[in-house]
Amino acid sequence: MKQHPLKIASLGIQHVLAMYAGAVIVPLIVGGALKFSGEQLTYLVSIDILMCGIATILQVWQNRFFGIGLPIVLGCTFTAVGPMIAIGGQFGLSAIYGSILISGLVVIVISQFFGKLIKFFPPVVTGSVVTIIGITLIPVAMNNIAGGQGSPDFGSLSNISLAFGTLLFIILLYRFTKGFIRSISILLGLMGGTVAASLMGKVNFSAVADASWFHMVKPFYFGTPTFEWTPILTMTLVAIVSLVESTGVYFALSDITGKKLSEKDLARGYRAEGLASIIGALFNAFPYTTFSQNVGLVQLSGVKSKNVIYTMGGMLIFLGFIPKIGAFTTVIPTPVLGGAMVAMFGMVIAYGIKMLGNVDFASQENLLIIACSVGMGMGVTAVPDMFAHLPEGVKILTSSGIVTGSLTAIFLNIVFNLTKSTKQIKPVNNQIAS
Repeated sequence: MKQHPLKIASLGIQHVLAMYAGAVIVPLIVGGALKFSGEQLTYLVSIDILMCGIATILQVWQNRFFGIGLPIVLGCTFTAVGPMIAIGGQFGLSAIYGSILISGLVVIVISQFFGKLIKFFPPVVTGSVVTIIGITLIPVAMNNIAGGQGSPDFGSLSNISLAFGTLLFIILLYRFTKGFIRSISILLGLMGGTVAASLMGKVNFSAVADASWFHMVKPFYFGTPTFEWTPILTMTLVAIVSLVESTGVYFALSDITGKKLSEKDLARGYRAEGLASIIGALFNAFPYTTFSQNVGLVQLSGVKSKNVIYTMGGMLIFLGFIPKIGAFTTVIPTPVLGGAMVAMFGMVIAYGIKMLGNVDFASQENLLIIACSVGMGMGVTAVPDMFAHLPEGVKILTSSGIVTGSLTAIFLNIVFNLTKSTKQIKPVNNQIAS
């Protein structure tokens, strides 16, 4: 049944609004943590929005090589925020893009047989990894609440009031609203906090005034990618965790739309995400994965048309070419951003815990996997020099809390669960043989 263009456009706008806050918050956090200038931050927001549109179209457009052909929206994975900040701080900005580029290539290479690797990433592993990532982000939020490290008014009453006022506004919106308003409560909270900050004289609109109405995107805007082992390993782990999450989204939309998925469909979906990350790296943006909030919107609206998602992708690309719009998001004061971060980073932790909710906690082995992996991840994050005297080749695996915690979870899962499954199967086979 043919839909009216205005209806398709309005549904496309609805999808844009549902994902916009989640899309722009990533460049704001990463750019802010890496001390980007107003001009750099404006470009980062704009290129991210544009790449979200391209990545979405790559996934919706089904062909022989890539695209799962479901009404899926792609955006920067929030799981990558902490790792990108850590990589940028230690290895420089170019290493972020080198690691994203290689992780995208890895995703394309393993896409054909990733379904067979799922056993190495059950909920006890992925839940632990996401929980570790969320916990490591909290210090970033706390510093921003106080005004940002190095700010002259760090910890001032005005900064604290703005931050917690923003957080309270978001909580109230989430408590007393429903549907669409509730889904954009973070965006509304940021807007409300910025209005309050402007009344206090804490908002600088010079970035908006200086931004042009139109710009052309440039590959390697922030620099040519460089390649370091630790960042590559970190972002590859992030990419694999994202694939596990995306698999769940694929099957959720498969159920909603009534389209059965084959192994080839899944492989094309994985390749689309890998390709989107490679393009993101070349244009100095981010790795991209499925946005679950838009899945909820498909279910709520009952509209399953790919044309709506194509339209939405086109809108994002259009917005990405207009820096003036992107610049409006960069005027959000640091304390306001910090207040919203508490809710968002806390949701990352909560999502990790939710994933762990599928774990059999009656198993002491699973409890030990979670305990050791989260403990190692947090230990290395809190005391980063603890392995300073190890050989350089070993420090690749121990310099990042996320890598250390993730590898601990994967290794212990193999030791306790996969080897146990093998041992349990052997006696059965012997009995059959006898």
